[in-house]
Amino acid sequence: MLRVVRLGTPREQGEGLRIGTVRRPPRGVPKADYARLDYYDVWLPTLAPSAELMAWIKEEAITPARWKTFSQRYRAEMARPDAAHLLATLAALSQQADFAVGCYCEDASRCHRSLLRELLQREGAKLA
Repeated sequence: MLRVVRLGTPREQGEGLRIGTVRRPPRGVPKADYARLDYYDVWLPTLAPSAELMAWIKEEAITPARWKTFSQRYRAEMARPDAAHLLATLAALSQQADFAVGCYCEDASRCHRSLLRELLQREGAKLA
């Protein structure tokens, strides 16, 4: 089963491997402490929004129209072959293993992880 989580929060029982789908590692945290501090065990930036898209969304306040544009652009990035193959792989793995994917954002409704959840669900992922 696959969980979509906020990185840096305490792990749930049975969560399994935690995958960071973020563009950058956590600031000020030694690499050796990523897993111990509940950030992630494995870093998978391919499923993070591109650096350009992240810079664009941070330029201004996130309005509903801006979020809609961000969502469309992120989905287009995830439709590229490398990301699409990873989404399909994670969806298939979720049928056999427990793991989590996530991002640092506090508000999941304005974070790519909410979109990632939709994309994984569309691929047939078994979601918690």
